[in-house]
Amino acid sequence: MAAAFVLRSLYRARLALRCPPAQLPWAPRRGHRLTPADDELYQRTRISLLQRESPHDMYIDSYNSRGFTVNGNRVLGPCALLPHSVVQWNVGSHQDITEESFSLFWMLEPRIEIVVVGTGDRTERLQSHLLRAMRQRGIAVEVQDTPNACATFNFLCHEGRVTGAALIPPPGGAALTSLAQAAE
Repeated sequence: MAAAFVLRSLYRARLALRCPPAQLPWAPRRGHRLTPADDELYQRTRISLLQRESPHDMYIDSYNSRGFTVNGNRVLGPCALLPHSVVQWNVGSHQDITEESFSLFWMLEPRIEIVVVGTGDRTERLQSHLLRAMRQRGIAVEVQDTPNACATFNFLCHEGRVTGAALIPPPGGAALTSLAQAAE
């Protein structure tokens, strides 16, 4: 009995070496064919988008010499934009910016990647020790005039980056009712 079992196993092994697996007499055969409806039910994933953009994204709609419009809300004077909130920023000009005034950007969780600083109608240099302090904390700083800082902030937020902004309104007659007008 054992000898017959061994001989049968050797015979099958020899057949397996000569014939491709599809030609073996004991190869499993499919008893049914999947229809397209079955294929759709078992192999595809369906996704429904309820909302195309996150409702918490911050966008600067417009600015003028008195302040900014952020997500349809009016903010007077200098402001700091954080990923999900806007706060008044207690500075009068770029000369008033200190390490303490930047501290709110490195206290946040999740950590902000980049802070865009708008210094009014002209790009002004910030003190080097301020930039060094931000770099040591792992936060990049981009200093621009306020109109360009607003556009940069909107672009970075649209990319999904964790971005903050420190903005000083441009003095005088500089005004833009909508950032969409700047593109035209």
